[in-house]
Amino acid sequence: MTHDDTPHRSGFACLVGRPNVGKSTLTNALVGDKVAIMSARPQTTRHTIRGIVHREDAQLVLVDTPGLHRPRTLLGERLNALVADTLSEVDVVAFCLPADQKIGPGDKYIATQLAPLMEGRRAVPVVAVVTKSDLVDRGTLAEHLIAVDQLAQSMDRDWSAIVPVSAKGGFQVAELTDVLVAHLPEGPDMYPDGELTDEPEETMIAELVREAALEGVRDELPHSLAVVVDEIVEREGTGDPDKGRPPLLDVRVHLFVERESQKGIIIGKGGARLREVGSVAREGIEKLLGTRIYLDLHVKVAKDWQRDPKQLQRLGF
Repeated sequence: MTHDDTPHRSGFACLVGRPNVGKSTLTNALVGDKVAIMSARPQTTRHTIRGIVHREDAQLVLVDTPGLHRPRTLLGERLNALVADTLSEVDVVAFCLPADQKIGPGDKYIATQLAPLMEGRRAVPVVAVVTKSDLVDRGTLAEHLIAVDQLAQSMDRDWSAIVPVSAKGGFQVAELTDVLVAHLPEGPDMYPDGELTDEPEETMIAELVREAALEGVRDELPHSLAVVVDEIVEREGTGDPDKGRPPLLDVRVHLFVERESQKGIIIGKGGARLREVGSVAREGIEKLLGTRIYLDLHVKVAKDWQRDPKQLQRLGF
């Protein structure tokens, strides 16, 4: 119990929406730190990344899933199955619909996937979150909010709430947190104070490398890039605990693409692009690990890995 007798709540909220509607940016705004990777490319979030919001009266654990979409490959099917599994285990769902785009077939597809969750004894509350509200004028926003409401009505359902937000400007982010927390069960904290995510370090490192590699690259790459952390080893004789000098870590990472031509895109002319990826990723990884690192990147071709069950398993899907 908190000191003013309001019960302490804790639980899981899941952010869903089609790819690239601002789920990761919203996760980071809610947590107040960079947890999920952000990229202008659709489908950059491959793992269920949990961001943890600590408050005196609550602990909200955000599960950011890959975007739900109609699957075209085995990888797509696995990602959708991952989302379905996640949804059945959370206390509240936040369905993200961007204000600057009309409701389309992708949104309707997700709404129909959510509809069965919203009924019956163990119904999961679904909050419609209108993201990117800063990108439209008030009239357009009002029209969009009505359209979002009508989407639920068309399925004979009701959203638990409709909340317009702007993650970039922080507009209504605190209000959204309040709405999500209200749907959590009473209970103690599940994670230690100060923890922002329960993702293993390897996963976070792989995501940072992936984010750097996707930055500014043409469109054929996002689906075709998998990143695997091979090893993290302390280099002998580099740290001196007595002098407060942290050790140097050697971090070896493999980037897998599907075709030779893609390998060329990532490496760039004379290796320039790969060096740029390395220096951007290294900065993020050093911040994450709190120590100096030497980042060793290798690009490999794993032909058509997205359609091959054996390779998918090897690459962690």
